[in-house]
Amino acid sequence: MIIRRFGKVFIFFSFLLLLPSCEEKIKPSILAAVDSRTMPQQESWNSTITVSDSGRIRAIIKAGNLRIYDSTQQTELRNGVYVRFFGTTGQETSHLTSDEGSVDENTNDLEAKKNVLVVSSDSSHLRSEHLFWSDKRQLIFTPDFVSITTPKEKLQGHGFESDQNLKHYRIFQVSGKAQSQWNQ
Repeated sequence: MIIRRFGKVFIFFSFLLLLPSCEEKIKPSILAAVDSRTMPQQESWNSTITVSDSGRIRAIIKAGNLRIYDSTQQTELRNGVYVRFFGTTGQETSHLTSDEGSVDENTNDLEAKKNVLVVSSDSSHLRSEHLFWSDKRQLIFTPDFVSITTPKEKLQGHGFESDQNLKHYRIFQVSGKAQSQWNQ
């Protein structure tokens, strides 16, 4: 009798142990909505990028937040961007500030967005909301609205192209022009 009860109890507990293995196991999905292809592979804060060619520094880029995406070969710059441009002899030719931007890792070209300001070594100022810098051509340009103030004049218009010194520039569709009071 004791053996029968023991046998029934053993079978009952064995059945209880097997019961959980019959139910469907659900794996928790903690980050189901996150696609790893859209996430940066690297991210850093208060970072500096040095763009150089043959040992010559062309630009030094600083950003509050930097995100590197391997899939698109792009580096996003956020939380304030500050860029120092250098000429062929190593002197600083101008600097740029903007709210955000990006760098193409294949070409080292820069795109600056929102509140873009370029100041040259002779104190010329260029303002725009969107500006590009070509590393290969050492040229800044934009199809958008610009305002440039030099010691000689103040110009406004759409479409702009210049060397990074802001010495040789052109505006494609001038919408405003004023001579400096010092040149009159």
